[in-house]
Amino acid sequence: MYQHELYDVVDYQIVGDYTIRVVFDDGSEQVINLEPILYGNIYGPLRDLATFNQVRLDPDAKTLVWPNGADFDPETLHNWDQYKDSWIKWARDKAIAAAQKAQ
Repeated sequence: MYQHELYDVVDYQIVGDYTIRVVFDDGSEQVINLEPILYGNIYGPLRDLATFNQVRLDPDAKTLVWPNGADFDPETLHNWDQYKDSWIKWARDKAIAAAQKAQ
């Protein structure tokens, strides 16, 4: 059975377009390029760099949040390498569905 790990984001730095260095309470860090997953109603608006760059650390949730309500579970960010492919597939499916709907 999978056990969800608990981590807190304690710091972050935008290091490039759509790319954030995230520091966790266990001392580990991840550098994550979120651009490939920025689709759909929640994450799509973050494709606008001005919106993306409004990221902040929520002191209560202890994760990264954006003004439009977008956020990520700290465990997902901490273990990004394990989740990245499924998030990219989800985003690709969202983009395809949106393109088909627009036709």
